[in-house]
Amino acid sequence: MYPLLIASRDDICAMNMASYLIAQCNMEEVYHDENNSRKIYSCPYFALMLIGGSVLEAEWIDQWLSSSKKHDNDGTTATVTIDDADCYVFLSRHRSESNKPTLTSHSTGNFSHAAMGGNARELAYTYPSLQKCYMLNLYSNRGKVPNYDIVIEATHHGPTSLAKPVLFIEIGSSEREWSDMDAVSVTCHSLLASIVNFKEYSKKVGVALGGTHYPEKFTNLLIDSDIALASVASKHNLKHIDESMLRQMMAKSIEPVRYIILDWKGLGGEKDRIVNLVSSVEGVEVIKV
Repeated sequence: MYPLLIASRDDICAMNMASYLIAQCNMEEVYHDENNSRKIYSCPYFALMLIGGSVLEAEWIDQWLSSSKKHDNDGTTATVTIDDADCYVFLSRHRSESNKPTLTSHSTGNFSHAAMGGNARELAYTYPSLQKCYMLNLYSNRGKVPNYDIVIEATHHGPTSLAKPVLFIEIGSSEREWSDMDAVSVTCHSLLASIVNFKEYSKKVGVALGGTHYPEKFTNLLIDSDIALASVASKHNLKHIDESMLRQMMAKSIEPVRYIILDWKGLGGEKDRIVNLVSSVEGVEVIKV
């Protein structure tokens, strides 16, 4: 595994994580543009790119990496292509109305309209094993950040059209937590452990339907079982899940999806329709939690 980590200069939390990783891993700068608005650092295990603007709208990354000629610091020309990395990990702040300290991760995509970047009714590719590794490492380090909730989020926002799997790693939920170096340290070391000691869980991968935006049952499933998760649709998005969207949830995982997991008490008024829908999908096992 060789991921490309991406952080926006406009996000103080992302920059705190990026700076920590650059220092801890002795990363070397291998590229910067004329205005220093975009920089790329590398180490043996991953690369890190600093950009401007919102990461939610970073649909341009594939094209820029594959088509642009870059100049190394010594003045020679080098090309950075999307083949250099097998997934994109976005470092980001997390916001919530509760301002509750939270360490979280999630895949990206829009089940209906695109309110926060990406394209309508489009899901990004997912890397279930990577998220599971990260959440397991994060959970093992929970004693260092006892005031933080550790939970996944349901799939939401952009970018959605990138050619590589996307995972968001976030610290929230207010300015205080964005600059909490204990949280930054735990997050970064959990991510590093996931990259260096990556483990595949591809034999048991599922998509998940139901529950809240912070699906506790699905988080527990990642922590306590050998199942990894691709896209996760919360209860408020179930009305948008038809056969086409369900099949997209399954197809956009780079690891084969063999399970559909239902939060049985969290399906709301869509329960009967969703049960009928998933029962018509061949070749998968339905699990109720």
